[in-house]
Amino acid sequence: MKKLILLFFLLSLCELSFAQEQSDRDLITKTVQLYFDGMIERDKEKLEKAFLPEARLIGYRGTNLTITDFPTWAEATSKGEKRNPSNYKNEIISIRVQGNTASVETELFWPGIYYYDFLTLILVEGNWKIVHKSWWEKSL
Repeated sequence: MKKLILLFFLLSLCELSFAQEQSDRDLITKTVQLYFDGMIERDKEKLEKAFLPEARLIGYRGTNLTITDFPTWAEATSKGEKRNPSNYKNEIISIRVQGNTASVETELFWPGIYYYDFLTLILVEGNWKIVHKSWWEKSL
């Protein structure tokens, strides 16, 4: 009987852990979608909801390494007219969660270019925030 109770207890813990991880994945997906939508719509408010203000964005523009703080990037990204979403395809490839940290791999297919983003997120006051973005671009 004790073994049965212990087994039930352990299975319950596994189920709770899986449910929490799925909940985190859902919340992380929503944060990354805010990032995608903010870029397409040039919506600074959505970008600010997705990123921690202290975030850094590091990647290559051609052969030039660029390092940008989030406020500068968000300001530049939000300028101009809203983009036509049908011309863009953004996908989450993988999500890995460890405690209050997560990494997300994405692929963004934009007219004439592919972006491969690697995002690091941290749980801050109950909200998942992007704290780092590394990217590589491939022109077509």
